Amino acid sequence: QVQLVESGGGLVQPGGSLRLSCAASGSIFKIYDMGWYRQAPGKQREAVADITSGGSTNYADSVKGRFTISRDNAKNTVYLQMNSLKPEDTAVYYCNADIVQLIGRGNYWGQGTQVTVSS
Repeated sequence: QVQLVESGGGLVQPGGSLRLSCAASGSIFKIYDMGWYRQAPGKQREAVADITSGGSTNYADSVKGRFTISRDNAKNTVYLQMNSLKPEDTAVYYCNADIVQLIGRGNYWGQGTQVTVSS
């Protein structure tokens, strides 16, 4: 059984920073793409950033230049460094990963971590 566990969310003032982490555990053979999504109240879930196993990254236009995604393949962990946070970044942030186990390949989600940007 694969689990993705996020941490690092919280309350921060506008202009502040947070670093989210997401660790994958279980019987993992290989992890391909890992990414972060977010869902604000009353809105659909949207992609924030993703990173391939080789380190190539993509970002939503709304976070380019402010957020940085990275990963530690040895730890099966993906990070999201969020700087210059704005109130509109307030959302539940979800980790996602494309994981191969011996029994097959699947797409997995974390439970979500709340990020609130407010003065």
